[in-house]
Amino acid sequence: MTAVLFTCAGQRVDIVSAFGRAGATTVATDLDPLAPALWHADHYELVPRIDDDGYVPALAELVEEYDVKLIVPLTDLDQLLLARSRDALAPALALVPEPEVCETMGDKYLAHVFFENHGIASPRSWLPEDVSDDARYPLLVKVREGFGSRHIYRAHDRAELDFFLGYTTVASFVQECCRGEEFSVDLFCDLESRCLNAIPRTMIQSKGGESIKGTTIQDGELIAHAAHVAETAGIVGPANVQCFREPDGSLPVTDVNPRFGGGFPLPLAAGSRYPELALRLAEGERPEPRLGEFRAGVVMTRFFSHLCLTSGPSGSLEPFAEELPEPIASEPGEA
Repeated sequence: MTAVLFTCAGQRVDIVSAFGRAGATTVATDLDPLAPALWHADHYELVPRIDDDGYVPALAELVEEYDVKLIVPLTDLDQLLLARSRDALAPALALVPEPEVCETMGDKYLAHVFFENHGIASPRSWLPEDVSDDARYPLLVKVREGFGSRHIYRAHDRAELDFFLGYTTVASFVQECCRGEEFSVDLFCDLESRCLNAIPRTMIQSKGGESIKGTTIQDGELIAHAAHVAETAGIVGPANVQCFREPDGSLPVTDVNPRFGGGFPLPLAAGSRYPELALRLAEGERPEPRLGEFRAGVVMTRFFSHLCLTSGPSGSLEPFAEELPEPIASEPGEA
């Protein structure tokens, strides 16, 4: 079985579990011992913060200990670090693009410039000091490097724009709002940045930047567009392309996140088989593209779940069954 190391596992139980079902031996890492995904892996390890000098050496030790063949980051936090540390993490394959791709896609303004330079539609955008006088309001003040829809503000006029630019505490840029419907495309590329599949979905509802309701759709234009964007950008492994279909028919791209998207369960249910593709890459195989091969009309609606832990015999935490043989407190109304 191929051992897969997941970094910054956090709450991504969906991804860790999917790789386990695909036949991987899963090793999850995090700084937080209560990160839920740790408890759904075959093995888990606590590691230092990603800005600690010992972070990469700790991962390298785990690669050797568990004979790890594949490393999959589950957030944006350490993608660039992993991309720059390939040699230190060898022989494991770090499933991330080259460092310059991580840097460009991680900075939303640099990504906009990249798209424009490569003939890919992108909403008009400016650095704060360069906002055009003919900019169409409302405008968005957006963080250049961030995730989870944090530090995003909508300005309806110049006064509000000046206020939010002064209010925000992070490096930001300004972008025109799109007017059309938003779509998200979950895709997967091989080590040569060939797009192997791309699955569009509607954005029925999202919270905190993460999709919680959506439907897979068979839309050839979106599939081809997202595949072109990913291949042009140099994506390796998973990515999520977000774009709008504007009234004029254009498809401006707002984000390319080189990782599994927050809506991962939906393309998985639609038949993406992305975990299996990742495992095949780790084993040195070269799968052929199968663009458009998935089930359309699959609907996802997400909900919160939980895991309860208790102290084990050695004092460490371990999961326990919630079905108790008898109530631990009287029922309402009972004496």
